[in-house]
Amino acid sequence: MDDLRGRFETFECAPGLRLAAHERVSAIHHENLNRRLDRLEELMERLERRLWLAVYGVAAAILTQAVRMVLMAGPAAG
Repeated sequence: MDDLRGRFETFECAPGLRLAAHERVSAIHHENLNRRLDRLEELMERLERRLWLAVYGVAAAILTQAVRMVLMAGPAAG
């Protein structure tokens, strides 16, 4: 029986081809999904940096106002 298998040429069957095509499409979808997730992570990191910059800016403005009020109130009390 093994001798017969060696003599004949192998062939691709429709279900096997369909399965191989589905695996290739699935791999492409997976790669695209990973690429999109990486891009989304980059955008989230940039947004986080901008958010912290805004928080530090607001804190600096509040501290500036507090220092200005202390300086303006200081000489009047003395």
